[in-house]
Amino acid sequence: MGSQQYNQLLSSCRTCTPDQRTTLIHTTISRYFQFVMFSHRWGVNEPLLRDAEGYSIYGMSTEGGFGKLQAFCLRACEQNYLWAWSDTCCIDKDSSAELQEAIGSMFGWYRRSALTIVHLSDVASTSSFGSSEWFRRGWTLQELLAPQTVQFYTQDWSLYKNLSCSNHKTDVSVMEELEKATGVESRSLLDFSPGMDDARSRLQWASLRCTTRPEDIAYSLFGIFGIHLPVLYGESAEKALARLLVEIISQSGDISILDW
Repeated sequence: MGSQQYNQLLSSCRTCTPDQRTTLIHTTISRYFQFVMFSHRWGVNEPLLRDAEGYSIYGMSTEGGFGKLQAFCLRACEQNYLWAWSDTCCIDKDSSAELQEAIGSMFGWYRRSALTIVHLSDVASTSSFGSSEWFRRGWTLQELLAPQTVQFYTQDWSLYKNLSCSNHKTDVSVMEELEKATGVESRSLLDFSPGMDDARSRLQWASLRCTTRPEDIAYSLFGIFGIHLPVLYGESAEKALARLLVEIISQSGDISILDW
């Protein structure tokens, strides 16, 4: 924690009761460690953990995914956040155990974020985002549903429709566009809870989405259903989906999901 913040905290604590002091310290530390999550479509030359570890983000190349990572971190910094997370370089994908943990924890990470920044690389600054490929990808469904605060950025990193509000989920016109683009009703976009409620609809939301690795179409839904299953890369998409459906039916007793 920077010395100025530390000194301000010490000064404030001197005039507090013990209970007030505990609350103040908790609030200050929680605010300091607020973090921003990144949601995007993977492209070429995305920086992995080994590419970024031990380096200054702004000292790296600006080509491909490196420039995108720098722009994301800059937008987070401009809004006074000190911590930012990207799925490209914040997971050791060479470790199967870490990858399993990350997939099982991903929904919770996005839910606990102070802000999720979405970069729509195929949307011009003057265009509508409804046709973006971001809405066709499997993993981005939970990245939209989980966070409570979201900002959309276009191809050139300008705010979507120049909306300066801190949360685009509070904008009526954006919510209408999101409903149309995703088929998800606004109440779920605003206040989604993982679990088995209306499981058939949840499966339908994902039915037109795709993933680079076929089995990810099932794994990307684990967080949405609040399910923890082994991640077995190399199995077929059919087997992965079968394991998911068996678990949903086991927990919900709803066999109508087989007709999704």
